[in-house]
Amino acid sequence: MLKKIILLLTLCFLLILYLPQLIKPSPALTTAFRLTENPTVIVRGSQGSALTINISFGEQEVKDLLEQLTQPYPLLFVDVEWASRFPNLVEEMKKRSLPVALLGQEGNRYEVDRELFEQQLDQFETFFETRPLWFRTVDEQFPQPLLHKLNEAEINALGSTVHWKEGALPKPAAGDIISIPHHLDERAQVEDIERLMASRPFQSVEDLLFQPKIKTKKIPK
Repeated sequence: MLKKIILLLTLCFLLILYLPQLIKPSPALTTAFRLTENPTVIVRGSQGSALTINISFGEQEVKDLLEQLTQPYPLLFVDVEWASRFPNLVEEMKKRSLPVALLGQEGNRYEVDRELFEQQLDQFETFFETRPLWFRTVDEQFPQPLLHKLNEAEINALGSTVHWKEGALPKPAAGDIISIPHHLDERAQVEDIERLMASRPFQSVEDLLFQPKIKTKKIPK
């Protein structure tokens, strides 16, 4: 009898000790999630289409674009230097709870300046009062040191399946992530963006990627 009591107490102690760890939510289900365990670049989901827009230039054109956006909103990748010049548009994005992410510079800049990512991240958090879940370099090149920093910060590297700005609309493909540029030397017209948005149903990047399978881009070591 005494042995049974001791065994029962031991089991209760172990249950109390390890239960919090057993019921701890998965990191993939928390707000700051990582969709992959190892540093890599996500370029496609498994179904549907998601729209992303890279913003580093313009005021009135961006304002016109924001006025045309309807749910489900595209994911807006924002350059922090642009954000510093147009705080009124940053406030508009925050007021409407538009999904925003951090747009970086060319990938090779992060190999030259190892502090650049941290600086941009700090600026983004100051402007938007939140940490981004997504990061993209403007040329979608992600050197390995940068990927490791993103992984440590629990920020996902997001590439794209299709880069489009004008002309014939891209054909729908399962899980495609479309990126649209809005830069000084390369940008889509608001009318073309509206034409694309009206051409098919889009969904958020999160809905596109929270599926059993996601495709990633292998990065050489």
